[in-house]
Amino acid sequence: MARYEKDNRQPESELIEKLVHINRVAKVVKGGRRFGFAALVVVGDGKGKVGFGKGKAREVPEAITKATEEAKKKMVRVALREGRTLHHDIEGRHGAGRVVIRSAKTGTGIIAGGPMRAVFEALGVQDVVTKSVGSSNPYNMIYGTFDALKKQSSPRTIAAKRNKKVSDIVGRRGGREDVVQETTE
Repeated sequence: MARYEKDNRQPESELIEKLVHINRVAKVVKGGRRFGFAALVVVGDGKGKVGFGKGKAREVPEAITKATEEAKKKMVRVALREGRTLHHDIEGRHGAGRVVIRSAKTGTGIIAGGPMRAVFEALGVQDVVTKSVGSSNPYNMIYGTFDALKKQSSPRTIAAKRNKKVSDIVGRRGGREDVVQETTE
């Protein structure tokens, strides 16, 4: 790399790597079976960027390395509210799997199973409630989770699309401001 070239990649030490699943596959050949391994890895920076990757190889460490490299290339940015939860509830689908992801109030924690938990821990989300419906295949759950996260939008992006202010979109959280108070006479 040239001395003055800008490097946009994340430093290796800051990334959170989570191994989600390893699958052993066998190929039957004349002399017996040949085993191979497929790895599914989630990588995130803990500040709103996350990606996943799949890797196949004859040995487990090599498969994990390939999956990690692919995950680093496919990282996406997700808008977080207050850096701890999502802006709104969303649903994602892939194949027979469906995931429902809901934002949660402070102190709730990550209520999610296996593959989805790895995604949210790597993403840096602290409060979220999820449910997987249908397929519990780790690949379908990861793809469904990323499908849902791609649908996530922040009030800033919605306001920009509608040519409005963020305050017009959000209003006051926790209460309706258009409710008229009745006075007793």
